[in-house]
Amino acid sequence: MSELTPSQTVGPFFAYGLAPNNRCEWRPPGGEKLYDWKDTVGANLVTPDASGERIRIEGRVIDGDGAPINDAMIEIWQADAQGRYAHPRDNRALPNTAFKGFGRSATDKDGVYSFDTIKPGAVAGPNGKAQAPHIVVCIFSRGMLRQIYTRMYFSDEKANASDPILALVPVDRRPTLVATKDKAATKPLYRFDIRVQGGNETVFFDI
Repeated sequence: MSELTPSQTVGPFFAYGLAPNNRCEWRPPGGEKLYDWKDTVGANLVTPDASGERIRIEGRVIDGDGAPINDAMIEIWQADAQGRYAHPRDNRALPNTAFKGFGRSATDKDGVYSFDTIKPGAVAGPNGKAQAPHIVVCIFSRGMLRQIYTRMYFSDEKANASDPILALVPVDRRPTLVATKDKAATKPLYRFDIRVQGGNETVFFDI
């Protein structure tokens, strides 16, 4: 009779699986370069042919005690500015074929992550009803037996009021899913903190 394989958490992470974070290569101290960061999925989703408004997303990942999580990995998946996904099921013509809408960012010592991307357009939701522009966010971190999922909406989108998924969330919890636009920034910047536990915990979805 075989024994059960013990469970494992989804983090911390071997460096090759993380985003480049502006580093061009990695090598152990005093050793030879092992691989180029260009081989990994990065936090800059913008491609030369991508149309739409270029934005930056910044935020922190915080634990139940309010302390930063410094070894989390954040993945995002989004539509392009016209609401089209780089996916075989979305067979509409893509004028920006190099834009894939997928990125990955590691948190730093302060729990900070960031992405440079294109603001997504509205996409069809349940029963064909339009959803407000949003980004799907996946969080991997130490102590988790599986990743968790949430959504990021934009504070300056009027369509949030009629979004069918946001409507499923209690009114007092919806702000945890909305990124705030930084009006003082010189370029479009949205701030989105992720709280994995505790007071004002981010709403997560069962997928």
